[in-house]
Amino acid sequence: MTVHQLPALNATLNSISTLLIITGWIMIRTHRKVAHASCMLGAIVTSAAFLGCYLYYHYHVGHVVFTHQGWPRSLYFLILFTHLPLALAIVPLIALTIIPALQQRFDAHKRMARWTLPIWLYVSVTGVLVYMMLYVWFSSAKI
Repeated sequence: MTVHQLPALNATLNSISTLLIITGWIMIRTHRKVAHASCMLGAIVTSAAFLGCYLYYHYHVGHVVFTHQGWPRSLYFLILFTHLPLALAIVPLIALTIIPALQQRFDAHKRMARWTLPIWLYVSVTGVLVYMMLYVWFSSAKI
């Protein structure tokens, strides 16, 4: 795999994370705790793999410019500027959600998860949207 194939891999990892997060939420809502834990562990692993690939890609490639003009540019930056601060926040939020679960303090876990889940979903979905806008729909980036 070349460094230029990593954006597609990153979008795939984000998509898998999204599906695992949603499935994990469904599992806990239907009282299937072991399945919930498995899905959430899978989401954490795929998100960590994404983060590693993302950092590796940007270390080697640097900044990628969105050159399309008009409404797509405005939409791209609206998504990007909401995605970025939440993406920075999600790593500690995930940790603050997992730690109580590992300590079997499920009330604290549930309180944190109510904040973490929607933010994690938003970051995962908007990450895929940023990829699609940058590399597929309004392709201005050189892969």
